[in-house]
Amino acid sequence: MFSGIIETIGRIIQIGCEQGCKQFTITPALAFDDIKIGDSISVNGVCLTVTHLTSLSFSVTLVPETLRLTNLDGLNVNDCVNLERSLKQNDRIGGHFVQGHVDGTGHILELDYDQSHALIAKISLPKHLSYYVINKGFITLDGMSITIIHSTPEWFTVTFIPHTQAVTITNQYKKGTCINIEVDMTAKYIEKMIGAYKHASAN
Repeated sequence: MFSGIIETIGRIIQIGCEQGCKQFTITPALAFDDIKIGDSISVNGVCLTVTHLTSLSFSVTLVPETLRLTNLDGLNVNDCVNLERSLKQNDRIGGHFVQGHVDGTGHILELDYDQSHALIAKISLPKHLSYYVINKGFITLDGMSITIIHSTPEWFTVTFIPHTQAVTITNQYKKGTCINIEVDMTAKYIEKMIGAYKHASAN
């Protein structure tokens, strides 16, 4: 479980392939001196398991399903990613509960700066996720907990404040960039419960 507050960015220094899986070796800009093999770590919002560790880097394995559903398959050596270690029980939750289970991807349709130098992004929305996206609700983008400004069935808009631009990969975004999307899991639980209630009432 994560909070959607990015701790640092990391740079991919090696990519390997084996039996349909990819292995990324990543060096974080901020040293993660308390992680160990088997720990979960969010890479662009994807919950992955640390499989190898050195003093300067860690490695993770990406299975075919992860490669199919996320933007990680399109990354190359020297590309940067957002990183967050899993939550501790006594941590503050600055964002919202994030599972690291990406629901789909969207693409940046428009980018513009406002008078405060905040970056306004219009992002395409897969049809099957539109029910879970509401004005002023939470959404996770490449692992970042972000508040939605406005949503439609086809797209939504968000703001990346200057601080977010400085400490995450949003400063590399451009029109057409593919972004990992995880919707607020609360909405999915509510949908499940309402569906069960309607089914029980019908019977």
